[in-house]
Amino acid sequence: MGARHRYTRLVLAVGLLGLLLGPLSGCMPRSGKPKGDPIRMAESELDIAADLWWRQGLPREALKHALEATELDPKNGDASHMVALIYLHFCQFSQPDECHLDQAERFARRAIALRGDDLQARNTLGVILVHQHRSAEAIAIFKPITEDILYPTPEIAWGNLGWAYLDQGDLKRAVPALRRAVAAQPLFCVGNYRLGVAYHRAGQLEAAVDALDRALETQAPGCQNLQDAYLERARVHIALGEVGETRADLDRCLGLAKSNPSGRECGRLLASLP
Repeated sequence: MGARHRYTRLVLAVGLLGLLLGPLSGCMPRSGKPKGDPIRMAESELDIAADLWWRQGLPREALKHALEATELDPKNGDASHMVALIYLHFCQFSQPDECHLDQAERFARRAIALRGDDLQARNTLGVILVHQHRSAEAIAIFKPITEDILYPTPEIAWGNLGWAYLDQGDLKRAVPALRRAVAAQPLFCVGNYRLGVAYHRAGQLEAAVDALDRALETQAPGCQNLQDAYLERARVHIALGEVGETRADLDRCLGLAKSNPSGRECGRLLASLP
């Protein structure tokens, strides 16, 4: 199986705000480590990196092998793309001092150049730009992807465009884009989560609760463990004066993780309840 196919599920995961890694089935790394041929050695290092990250959950070790692959074969666009994705992972799941969005951007742009302006690599770059709050640049990337009929996951394209509009504060464009995302794929729970955030910011509290309910009730891997969605729904319940519902969501949020930013905010809100 070609190298490009090995990354399909991971690329889709980036489109899900990094909150879901999703199932990691697909091609498994090849056994053995060829010697002598730098191109084959780079492919082997990339397989090892994929196994360490996807199957063993060891992103630091995976990054070392992915970087080694870029050194062995500087023209391997998949290796550069994986490095960008792992750097992005650290920004989403680790402490702030481990986030290096500049490196993620550098390798994403390198992957685009090497892969012939590949849409998946461009999508990754757009996600990185949203994390940097460079929303106008991200929108310029995401809009053509939403218009490309060949892009295999239109819900992610529209979801990322809506997310960029949301980061920009443009709720009039964010809500329709996010509604289009979840219409394209009702199981896209992160799309419903973002839609709930947009409705909340627009002051449409009941609509926000409905969207967040759909996100957290989606029968798909990871959807019922979206910590940020519990936090956001708790905030909406606070605005509605619903203390019992707020407490339940904050308890569930803390049950998922306490030490990350979302967990700490849930703990602070819980301590402030009457």
